Amino acid sequence: MAEEISNQLDISPTRRTIVRASNDNIKVKIEESVREDDVFVVQTSSPPVNDHLIELLMLIDALKYASARRITAVLPYYPYVRSDKKDEPRISISARLVADLLQAAGADRILTITLHSPQIVAFSRIPVDQLWATGLICDFMRRQNLGKAVVVSPDVGSADEAGTYARRLDLPLAIMDKRRHADDEKAEIQNIIGDIDGRDALLFDDEVLTGGSMMEAIRILKDKGARRILAGCTHGIFSGQALQRIDDSPVEVFATTNTIPLPTGKPREKIEVLSVARLLSDSIKAIHHGESVSRIVG
Repeated sequence: MAEEISNQLDISPTRRTIVRASNDNIKVKIEESVREDDVFVVQTSSPPVNDHLIELLMLIDALKYASARRITAVLPYYPYVRSDKKDEPRISISARLVADLLQAAGADRILTITLHSPQIVAFSRIPVDQLWATGLICDFMRRQNLGKAVVVSPDVGSADEAGTYARRLDLPLAIMDKRRHADDEKAEIQNIIGDIDGRDALLFDDEVLTGGSMMEAIRILKDKGARRILAGCTHGIFSGQALQRIDDSPVEVFATTNTIPLPTGKPREKIEVLSVARLLSDSIKAIHHGESVSRIVG
């Protein structure tokens, strides 16, 4: 990702070394002068997440002590993004802790893509620029020879996000009616509000972890008469058997972005990976020149 962004900006990535000692401690070293430079640190949040987070913090700390003028943490996928509220007793709100750690390490701002919850921006006491991959995914869907199509929200709570895609694609919106029974925690889709019979159904989410819920929604859409089913998400975590579930499902194509590297050695016949490098490079250029990022949020 860093190399692709650098190519877009016509610059070379800064040389750095990360060494793991026999006691499992790591040492990071910036191999060239960054004094008074505007530095952007690109880091993944793919497994091993904790190792990558510590690497990021240590890189920022090293840059701070090397007298960098400004340091921006570029996090295509924000680590611990789902731990954004106290929904159980005695747990850590880890997304807020990550924001605190980034500031303590010396980051001056954060650049990220599609946060799971908007309040995460408020956790940070340094500026946060949030981009969206909605436009990238919509552009891809427009090229899929859509017939009579409809965007489907998997539940009422996701209707606002699905509505954004529907507006961008100029398509109607249908909503799946998901109910929970009093005696258990299993959710069942009982009705679909809107017409999907004989239509191409488009299903979106901000991220997909195991894929269980989305694959169940896709199966029900097919049973209810959808002609073709296309799906997409910004962050394809795809843990466990997620990629196999997608390949085995009725979905025709599943679009995601490269905010998280795809697991290697696993099936991906139906997966289409879209690059966010241009979105990030345009935003980095805007930040560097003191220009508005809101015009390119995606």
